[in-house]
Amino acid sequence: MSVELLIGNELGTKAYLPAVKEGIEWTTERKNTPGKLSFEVLKDDVLDFSEGSAVRLKENGDEVFFGFVFKQQRAKEQIITVTAYDQLRYLKNKDTIVYENKTADQFLRMIAADYALNVGTLESTNYIIESRVEENTSLFEMVQNALDLTLQNTGEMFVLYDDFGKLTLKHLSSMAVGKPGAYFMVDEETCETFDYTSSIDDNTYNKIKLTYDNEETGFREVYIAQDSGNINKWGILQYFDTLKKGENGQAKVDALLKLYNKKTRNLKLTNVLGDNRVRAGSMIVVNLDLGDMKLRNFMLVESCKHIYKESEHWMDLTLRGGEFVG
Repeated sequence: MSVELLIGNELGTKAYLPAVKEGIEWTTERKNTPGKLSFEVLKDDVLDFSEGSAVRLKENGDEVFFGFVFKQQRAKEQIITVTAYDQLRYLKNKDTIVYENKTADQFLRMIAADYALNVGTLESTNYIIESRVEENTSLFEMVQNALDLTLQNTGEMFVLYDDFGKLTLKHLSSMAVGKPGAYFMVDEETCETFDYTSSIDDNTYNKIKLTYDNEETGFREVYIAQDSGNINKWGILQYFDTLKKGENGQAKVDALLKLYNKKTRNLKLTNVLGDNRVRAGSMIVVNLDLGDMKLRNFMLVESCKHIYKESEHWMDLTLRGGEFVG
């Protein structure tokens, strides 16, 4: 296994191949969190970098991480502990933005232009947000609100991530790791331990109620969708919200019921054989006996930590599915 970590100087005119202690960690989360690279380097007379310096990680030629140093800690032993983040870190900036008639991908492209962020593939989200005011809010939250509105009104989930220095937005169906007949799979032989939870206590609703105060007619419109079978099993678990102008009330209650009217299933896997293609937002096949069910299905990676050692590469994964709740 060949791991190559390069770090630039402050001006970006030189790149160093430092002596790195084994145990490099690359961590990603599906929502509102930049990718993070943590590592330790030995300080010598040549190495010269600072906050803002570019960092690049490759393994066996795979482009794994590109970002910038945000924090360094030094110890007596001349070991520097470095924390670098990818481009998503700049979405933590706050602002006030008003926009109209934009899809989530168009809004993201607008933000990228305003903040000089590099853009890669942005798949079309199709759902048009008629108008929205985002006041004193992080760019992360603004984009996630647009993606959540898309999910709630259409049932379609999109994943935002940084792909080696380029903002990327893809539909969940584009996030499968591998291809038909050769998907990445986790089973008893490729993971050390797992912790499985199923629940109706978090993000499970069998009745959806939405209201809209129509100023033109002077009446309150009420939209309801429910599953009587699950209400008999679980009792009434109601989701309530108000509609914004331009939203299709009936389409939204139907989409929300489809999204939330199910158990949530969470699975934590430890020491899975590493694969650089797996990141938060990926879809991977899991083939495990979980006790109450034998699972052989795609699951969504909520968080992913890669650990790179001299001759080893492991992952810790938190998964959700085969039923997905945003």
